[in-house]
Amino acid sequence: MPVAYHEGRFPPAALDLGALFPLVGPANAAIARYEGVLSGIPNPDILLSPLTAREAVLSSKIEGTQVTLGEVLEFEAQGHLFDESTPKKADAREVLNYRAALREADRLMAELPLSQRLIKATHRVLMDGVRGRHKDPGEYRRIPNWIGPEGCTIEQARFVPPGADRIEGAMAGWEAYIHADAPDRLVQLAIVHAEFESIHPFLDGNGRIGRLIIPLFLYAHGLLSRPNFYLSEYLEANRDEYYDRMLAVSRDDDWSGWVAFFLRGIIAQAEANTQKAQAILALHQDKRDRVVEITHSQYAVRALDWIFQRPIFQTPDFIASAQIPPATARKIIRDLRDNGLLRELVPPSGRAPATLVFPELLNIAEGRDVF
Repeated sequence: MPVAYHEGRFPPAALDLGALFPLVGPANAAIARYEGVLSGIPNPDILLSPLTAREAVLSSKIEGTQVTLGEVLEFEAQGHLFDESTPKKADAREVLNYRAALREADRLMAELPLSQRLIKATHRVLMDGVRGRHKDPGEYRRIPNWIGPEGCTIEQARFVPPGADRIEGAMAGWEAYIHADAPDRLVQLAIVHAEFESIHPFLDGNGRIGRLIIPLFLYAHGLLSRPNFYLSEYLEANRDEYYDRMLAVSRDDDWSGWVAFFLRGIIAQAEANTQKAQAILALHQDKRDRVVEITHSQYAVRALDWIFQRPIFQTPDFIASAQIPPATARKIIRDLRDNGLLRELVPPSGRAPATLVFPELLNIAEGRDVF
């Protein structure tokens, strides 16, 4: 029998605070340490761009995409953004849409609270032109859906969210809870995420939107100065427990077990994110001096910042968008290649230019030597 949505049991009436107490302090401390690093990074949206792209890869991977960070950035560099001729290219397009959705949500938060309106606008960007484009982007579903093996009937499902006629009311309650007072914001965030996934308001893209809400909530409530927090690495590594803990909320009313899992994830991921952010900042400081030394150019730092945002690219894109005189731009790229900061990922072929990579940055983002 499938597990049905926990009608009437949100927000949870009681949590086992004794079990959660040993996690609440360390989770808040871990977020505060990460924010200390984040707030000290000039232009975090530039420097942490590879981490944002990796979050998009991993959040999409939880939903079944099979594409690496390198493949996504190479696909983007080669400019075939509307080419879905192979499953790999379609996967890459979905990942790039996730990154675009995160940026759109960040932009909207300058004028809107974290709300249903913002979530719908973000969903519209997420589903634009990809496999879910026929699944009402930006609109709540008007038909039932269920979660289980592909092609299963509702009787074979693991979980059945509320019917379409209940979504408006459930989402209104969810939105009100986001802005309610809470003893601890991270416990509240755990509940916000699980409730959104349980309601499953859209026909497609619910998992990715639900994970995207995590950094938005931290930003909206002032725990972070930018919505640059990435939890999907932990959730993807613990995917079975992630799903089982959320299922137990509706099946067993086990909100405490879910919240404990989520807080452990916050602790682990905040520490990993802190280390990566520190390593990226150190790399930028080191390479800034090196690039100035190599190029003797007044545009050295501008070039480096561009490459941090686009660590896989083709020279014509750099020339077109880096706002550096073309002859100087060509010389900078040539000098950086000759000195080993950049290397050729894909050689030139016919009229297609070489695809270049900044390996040190991507290896930090990946947490291992991939390039």
